[in-house]
Amino acid sequence: MKNLWLGLLLLPALAWANEAAITVKAPVDLSNHDSLQRGAKVFVNYCLNCHSANYMRYNRLQDIGLSEKQIKDNLLFAGEKVGDTMQVAIDPVEAKKWFGATPPDLSVEVRARGADWLYAYLRGFYKDDTRPTGWNNTVYDKVAMPHVLYELQGVQELNHETQALELVKPGKLSPSEYNAMVGDLTNFMAFMAEPAKQSRQMIGIFVLLFLGVMLVLVKKIKAEYWKDIK
Repeated sequence: MKNLWLGLLLLPALAWANEAAITVKAPVDLSNHDSLQRGAKVFVNYCLNCHSANYMRYNRLQDIGLSEKQIKDNLLFAGEKVGDTMQVAIDPVEAKKWFGATPPDLSVEVRARGADWLYAYLRGFYKDDTRPTGWNNTVYDKVAMPHVLYELQGVQELNHETQALELVKPGKLSPSEYNAMVGDLTNFMAFMAEPAKQSRQMIGIFVLLFLGVMLVLVKKIKAEYWKDIK
């Protein structure tokens, strides 16, 4: 029981420490359809090989400005239909054997961990020969996932004295280009985690405006009513 209370007391401190370690804000802008479309392309080409997004349907990509034809031509490669969810063909049992853990569904990953965490995670891979996959991560220590984007980012090593990442082998993209691409991917995954967020926020604004107008009218009616009674 004592250990339980101690753990509960330490939870806020651990959460604060985790947030403090992630200092870079993810460039999330759900109104930027160009960024969301680029992010969708990266997600389908690199993430959807192992990770599913079972709560996301391809036709929701029309909300970010893609036509049904564009979705079919550019994002469907294995006979999927536009109304299908983003399934993955990999066998979960085999995936667990390969990676040591079953790749999680990414539908609501941003809501679970936060966009800033994901943005830092995707930039935090470094070469580590002690790990089964040959990779580790500064945000998620002893991560089971290999660095699937290493050809684009290049190879980073961790300087254990400064705890800073150093690029020792450049990739196909420059560091700024890679960060921009990861920003687009994070932006898309933020959209995927809550596709109706912008609509919900807009509805909320209209509701608040309506209630504000109603409050003024009700106060005027009340004042007029009580004037006659007095």
